[in-house]
Amino acid sequence: MTWVFYLFTGVAFLASLLKSKEKTKKAMIKAWRAFENILPQFSAILLLIGIMLAGLTPQQISSLLGDQAGFWGVLLAIALGAITLMPGFVAFPLAAALLQNGAGTMQIAAFISSLMMVGIITMPMEIQYFGRKGAFLRNGLALVFSLIVAVVMGVVFR
Repeated sequence: MTWVFYLFTGVAFLASLLKSKEKTKKAMIKAWRAFENILPQFSAILLLIGIMLAGLTPQQISSLLGDQAGFWGVLLAIALGAITLMPGFVAFPLAAALLQNGAGTMQIAAFISSLMMVGIITMPMEIQYFGRKGAFLRNGLALVFSLIVAVVMGVVFR
């Protein structure tokens, strides 16, 4: 299936070149600059993931975040997601690696949903913009929703 995306991308790139070489060149330069800005953060997170997967055996990952970890594993995953600041393009490959190494579906769903929705690290900034009550309400509801997502995913993928 990946080749379909590459083929589509290649055709779209060629169509863009045919339409306007100048605009395509500007877009490629802009994309390269965005890639350069993301690369240090992306590299550091990949390094962290590599070290974590090298240091933890699949059995350890499974005991902490696997199906047998149950509700406590879901709570641990929600807590880890809530305190971690990571872009989605890194979080999803991390989730796939954890799943392949023994993590449970419920736990990974809890991790990803809390990672994307809960902002413990960004809480001071949220308080500035939304007020204390608004920031705590939003994050509290996001935590509850992360738990609901985990339970639904656990039921669907059993």
